[in-house]
Amino acid sequence: MIEIGMEIDGFRVVERLHAGGMATLFRVETVAEADFPIILKIPRLAPGDDSVSVVSHEVERLMMGALTGPHVPRLVAAGDMARQPYVAMEMIVGPSLSAWLDKLPLPAAEIGHLMAAVASAVHAVHLQQFAHLDLKPANVVFRNNGEAVLIDLGLGHHAHFPDLLAEEFRRPVGSAPYMAPEQVAGLRCDPRSDIFALGVILYQLATGELPFGSPTSIGGLRERLYQDPVPPRARVPAVPEWLQEVILRCLEVDAERRYGSAAQLAFDLTHGDQVVVGERGRRLRRQGVRDRFKRWVRAAGWEPSPCPSPSARIAGAPIILVAVATRHNLPAQTEALQDAVRRMAIASPASRMALVAVIPVPPLFGSSDPSDSGGNAHVRELVHLKHWALQLGLPEERRTCHVLESDDIASAILDYARINRVDQIVVGAPPMVGGPHQGVAYAPHPGAVAPRIALGAECSVTLVRPRHDG
Repeated sequence: MIEIGMEIDGFRVVERLHAGGMATLFRVETVAEADFPIILKIPRLAPGDDSVSVVSHEVERLMMGALTGPHVPRLVAAGDMARQPYVAMEMIVGPSLSAWLDKLPLPAAEIGHLMAAVASAVHAVHLQQFAHLDLKPANVVFRNNGEAVLIDLGLGHHAHFPDLLAEEFRRPVGSAPYMAPEQVAGLRCDPRSDIFALGVILYQLATGELPFGSPTSIGGLRERLYQDPVPPRARVPAVPEWLQEVILRCLEVDAERRYGSAAQLAFDLTHGDQVVVGERGRRLRRQGVRDRFKRWVRAAGWEPSPCPSPSARIAGAPIILVAVATRHNLPAQTEALQDAVRRMAIASPASRMALVAVIPVPPLFGSSDPSDSGGNAHVRELVHLKHWALQLGLPEERRTCHVLESDDIASAILDYARINRVDQIVVGAPPMVGGPHQGVAYAPHPGAVAPRIALGAECSVTLVRPRHDG
């Protein structure tokens, strides 16, 4: 029994924060001062407690040692299972996502802001080969700077570690309202299961309801394999079509029809005005009895396909930023850039192309020429960019157009790529100097955009130039 004031391996128990079904949390102090607050998480091991708590404790200890970055708590220490098991970790001071549940439904703009941060955090752990598999509002906490932190990692799966939960239990493990169909069927390795859970949270924030209720049996869980949810707009008419499109895409039974990565989901939540709305977004009622019966028959024998590791799955769904200079009249360069983008789109069918142009910041007090005013210049550039995009021949849902305002083109593109977790930047190379009889050289001046992007990017960069036939 843990008492206030007890000392465990140098940690003095100060306060009991929370007693959950699988563990109890205590705020502790240390003899050696730490630069962040610490909590002790102690699994419930009393007779009659669920044995899942023992295994999940061991999984969480392993996962916290394997994962790094701001989107998971920092690991401080772990206790001996034979003597006193615990995990000492960073205490995230900010609110959990559950704090917003008292204010539902939320406006679309607030949902987009909150959940883009959560999706970015999910993407960050997916890149480290980890799928959380128990995402829900209580398991998301926000730092003071707005970054989302994922907690309670003990039900997750890491591609480099044995799945202890899958080995020891033959029943679905997780939070029933948020569990993906493939988890219900016993598959615990697909990162897109987290995208389904994000869809459930989005639905909850937008409507104040859970799309599949809170089932308490395997039969109730399996209903999500054939029963589609009431469309969010049927519950709350104020939900915009673009947000319903995003939510219902996340909640597809077939993981292949969901977002290819959490980064793509974060991108759409950040750029709702560019989401292509189809039948999902306009839907106002559930499927009819006949369609439901057909789906029930299919679900009776449904088996999810084997899944790759989280990072391998993400690699097939990159966000590619294409830097487009529409104001430069260089037909050969334009053709080469468009051809390169088409080839990338064919090579990666799940990729998303973000076409970006940068225009100068409009004068503070306007211009004497009305056509050069900020709004007019922005619209004109967007029209040019959309025309450029049409030449690619890509479906509208695979491309978006963005006009940035900045007097520093390279910095604007680099900032955009970082904020939106872009995987690759494609940009026209510096122009060639000289001719077929003079020799060819590449001599960009120090402020040239492409070299600065290549040097400063946190992702892959592809420089494209037209073929020189001289």
